[in-house]
Amino acid sequence: MPSTILELAGGRAVEPVWLNGAGALTVRAGSGPGAVYIKHGPLDPETSAAGEAARLAWAAPYTPVPRVLEHGSDGTHEWLVTEALPYANAVERRWLLDPGPAVRALGAGLRALHEALPVYGCPFDWGVASRLNRLPPGAAARLPEAPPIDRPVVCHGDACAPNTLLTESGDWAAHVDLGALGVADRWADLAVASANLERNYGPGWEPAFFAAYGVTPDAQRLAYYRALWDAGDPPSA
Repeated sequence: MPSTILELAGGRAVEPVWLNGAGALTVRAGSGPGAVYIKHGPLDPETSAAGEAARLAWAAPYTPVPRVLEHGSDGTHEWLVTEALPYANAVERRWLLDPGPAVRALGAGLRALHEALPVYGCPFDWGVASRLNRLPPGAAARLPEAPPIDRPVVCHGDACAPNTLLTESGDWAAHVDLGALGVADRWADLAVASANLERNYGPGWEPAFFAAYGVTPDAQRLAYYRALWDAGDPPSA
């Protein structure tokens, strides 16, 4: 456990939650109303703690997201502290055993996010051109031509099931881990969110997800944005 996390926890009990592929650790510190989440990991210029803090602060007036309490870096590592929300994520055991409500909440929640966040005035970009520029050498050349934009929205950037919070009754409540939030075609989010369903809940849930979002699946756009995601292989936040 990094000493910085223990210092930020301030004596509260620390429970590890997630370790991603880049070595960034997320923990929950404390319980009840005073609980916080702490992310700590190597400096990442593309999805930095400062960048996520700025995105959360920008999104907060429009949609439910965690409140930023602190962020910083020491030159080699960075951290972000956010207030814990009183909800559970969509991959808790109860939803793995009964995925239907969670899958419908994922679709409805993503549509609500896309409707709530204003495209005009959003200072963050997650479009094809900027993502292609960040790919490893040669990866962009192996992708097909990008399809025309269907509908620009402010995308979550990693709209997988663990990043959606639900109420006790299974309704969508909030989103977390918005380090890549930015303007892009809505299919960039839809492709990632729908592809992630089988990993968490098993096969066969895509129709319920798209119905809850309110869209007919677009095979070409889904294929392209999944390929773009895979080409970058970003570590989950």
